[in-house]
Amino acid sequence: MRLTISDIRGMKQHGEKIAMLTAYDYATAKLIDEAGIPLILVGDSLGMVMLGYESTIPVTMDEMIHHTKAVVRGAKKALVVGDMPFMTYNISSDEALRNAARFIQEGGAQAVKLEGGEMVADTVKRIVSCGIPVQGHIGLTPQSIHQLGGYKVIGKTPEVAIRLLNDARALEDAGVFSIVLEAVPAQLSKLITERVSVPTIGIGAGSHCDGQVQVISDLLGLYTDFVPRHAKQYVRLNDIITEAVKQYVAEVKSSEFPTSQQSFDMDQSVLKRIEAQPQS
Repeated sequence: MRLTISDIRGMKQHGEKIAMLTAYDYATAKLIDEAGIPLILVGDSLGMVMLGYESTIPVTMDEMIHHTKAVVRGAKKALVVGDMPFMTYNISSDEALRNAARFIQEGGAQAVKLEGGEMVADTVKRIVSCGIPVQGHIGLTPQSIHQLGGYKVIGKTPEVAIRLLNDARALEDAGVFSIVLEAVPAQLSKLITERVSVPTIGIGAGSHCDGQVQVISDLLGLYTDFVPRHAKQYVRLNDIITEAVKQYVAEVKSSEFPTSQQSFDMDQSVLKRIEAQPQS
């Protein structure tokens, strides 16, 4: 049975911490789903870690839908959230609703995520009113990286901190089922978490959030172009994979691979009949 937004809200009410991870393909989604992850985000971070873009900005709706389909096929229990890419919900509420619907109808996701606070609250309300669950995202919003002037902590000054509090309340009032807090000071995240009734999911926002989200490639040590401070590498698969590939290359060159265990035989009588055929 797949988890619902009511289950996620209930986790906050019962004081149960929420673990969320990104996934971009069938195999990874299947693994983390079976490991017990309740929330999976098909993040637009796939632009960097899967497609090699310099940021999330070039990611398109078609790319997001393609990866979301794969993740949904792999995850049978987790609630899957599709990350709405750059400028797919900013031009008009009609376009935002149309794109959100694509995630649900074409991608098979159960919810969508939007970046922004008060500025997108009306759009969020419109999407929610049409039956599509929405996860909010405030603090460091990567799609606004050019305006923010880089990747940095958001909310250190009184003015910005108050704005984030207001953003969280506006999203709550608009009907989001949870809010991602990215690169927000831990003390401010604690305050926001205490003042909203919906779960907060932190990424670089301290331990007081109701849950945490990490990029799977960071957690597994697969993406080494840049490792953010908030990430913890539980394993370094890049090293393991590199060594495995080097060993494979060496064994192919030395004819150690394949052995009889990786090969198939044919009946000797059949072989003799073939060998008896005249050469052209």
